[in-house]
This record gives sequence, structure tokens and C-alpha cells, in this order.
Amino acid sequence: MLDPWTADAFDYDKLVKQFGIKDFEDELNKIDNPHRLMRRKVIFGQRDFDKITNLINSNKPFAVVSGMMPSGQMHIGHKMVVDQLKWYQDHGAKLSLPIADMEAYAARGISFEKGKELAVNEYLTNYIALGLDLTKDDVDVYLQSQNQVLKDLSFRASLKTNFSEMKAIYGFTNSTNLAHVNSPLMQVADILIPQVEENGGPINTVVPVGIDQDPHLRLTRDIANKLHDELGFLVPSSTYHRFLTGLTGAKMSSSKPKTAIFLNDETKDAVKKLKSAKTGGRESLQEQKEKGGQPDQCVIFEVLLYHLMDDDKELEKVKEECLNGTLLCGDCKNRTRQLLSEFMDDLHIKQEEANEIAQTLFD
Repeated sequence: MLDPWTADAFDYDKLVKQFGIKDFEDELNKIDNPHRLMRRKVIFGQRDFDKITNLINSNKPFAVVSGMMPSGQMHIGHKMVVDQLKWYQDHGAKLSLPIADMEAYAARGISFEKGKELAVNEYLTNYIALGLDLTKDDVDVYLQSQNQVLKDLSFRASLKTNFSEMKAIYGFTNSTNLAHVNSPLMQVADILIPQVEENGGPINTVVPVGIDQDPHLRLTRDIANKLHDELGFLVPSSTYHRFLTGLTGAKMSSSKPKTAIFLNDETKDAVKKLKSAKTGGRESLQEQKEKGGQPDQCVIFEVLLYHLMDDDKELEKVKEECLNGTLLCGDCKNRTRQLLSEFMDDLHIKQEEANEIAQTLFD
């Protein structure tokens, strides 16, 4: 069973088989100029993405939903979702960006006031600084607690499920508070809201998520089917990406500062954190030269793969030189620290202006 709130370790292959997720590579060759995360198999799974592929290739409308739960600082691992949203926006997608302040209250005890503050100053500011245009007419950014259409849709969704199904998906017990039980239904409504009449009616939708969020997608797809005759809803598509490994080798987490590079870290602090990151190096320099490194176990290589090296050929060269022992960990780490420094400096310049824009989104 997957827990969307606390899960932190995943056997991706096992979960793909268990829940019937399809290999993303089935769609990769059909997409013109796929995102680097698609090419590099960071995005590894999908449900019904062929529908989205066809719409992209024919320049027809579709929507993308990506929620944010304002519960802490954004770290560099979160950037991969923004990068995907930017790619979809560049391909003509409508963006729906729910701020899950009700879920944050139910699951983490974060007040609505604090949730809004975090959303504006942390999430939306960085979304804009990382390249998203949130001022376009086809972008819908909203707080769950302030959206009556969403609440009405959540109520209608609740009529299409029962506690037994929720328990089977989420593992709820008799002691689970009802606000927590209700929060997945708010997520269902978040995913389906681009399809309501007020937003233009049914539209194909894709939701890019980590594998831990698949319970929400399975519930939503079931409820969308049940609401089809009544509201014309289409079953949403989804993609699944791997998580960036934390600096210590565990999952990168906002609640574990030693594992993460935060987007509001000072550049010098971010670079210092990277200096101590886990690598795929051997126990001795001699062994490294003889056997080569292990890039598949290296956080430094992951940071390059996910974020800091756009050129696939350049990345492949780094991997080959690591594997044959000609590129040593110290040299690779120094190069990555320089790229990170440049990225963070550029981001900080953009954050100030981005925050001014973010402050106006709820005016």
C-alpha cells in the first residue's frame, strides 16, 4: 500500500507491476522534442499518456494539474515538477495549480494563513523564478479553502465512493480523523476541476506526479468514470517520475535539511552542502582508476542528470569517463559545484521580481 503523506522509499519496478502503470518509453518516440526528464527515464511510467501525446502533436487543447501542499521549503528536487510544467506550458497546455491548504491543515496542522504565506513566498515565487508564466489567462492558481466550485465538486465526488474503498486505497483506520479522510476527495476535485462547466467543460488532463501520489490518481480515475454520464468527465492521464536522491543517500526531504538543497539557500551554503554529498566513488583512488566509479549510486551525477546538464552528449561523456575511471569524484564534484553556483546565483536574481508577481496572484 502506498501512503501519499509519509512514504519515502520505493521499489519502482514492483510498484509499476502492482498497480498496472505502463512504461513511459512506450510513448517517448511519438513525442517531438521530449523533455530531458523523459529522455533520461526520470519520467518512467504513465497512464493513458497516448491521449496527451496525440493532443500535443496535433496542437489541440489539454490541461495539466499539479498541486502543491504548502508545508515547508522548496528544494531542488521539487524543481523537476516545475520543469515539466514549463514544458507543457510551452506546448500549449492550460495549467491548473491548486494550493492544497486544506490538506496541509488536515495532514500537517498548518493554518490557512500560514499555508497561503508559504504558497506565495515559497512555491509560487520559485515557480515563476524557474520560468513559469502564472499571469496568463489559461493559468488557474487557487487556494482550496477559497474555491467554492472545488468544494462543490468534492462533495459530488464523495457521493461516488465509500469508506471501504478509501480504506483499501489509503489504509485509513477507525481512528483516522474525518478531515484527513476528506482530503483525498479534495485532491480528486483538484484533478477534475479543469473539466467543470465553469472552466470550459470536459478536457483531457495530465497529472505529473511521483509514484507516492498514485493512490490519488487511482481514486480520481475511478470517480471520473462514475461521473462521466452525469458531467461528461474524461479519465485523467498521469506520468510518474523518480525522486531525486538526498545528499545523504536517502530521499531528499524538506523536513530533513541535511538531505536537501533548498531553493532559498544562499549560493555558498548550497555549494557547501553539495561538497559533502554522497558519491559513487570507490574506497581508494587506485580502485577508482582500476574499476571506475558508480554513477548509478552517485548523488552528484543525479543532480547533473536531473537539473544541471542539459546536453545529453555532455552528460553521457561524464558517465563514460566515470565508468572507465578517468573522471575522479573530486573533479566531477568541483564541476558540479560550479554549475550549481551559477544556477543558484541566477535563481536568486529572478526570485525578487518573481515574488512581486506572486504577491499579486490573489489580489
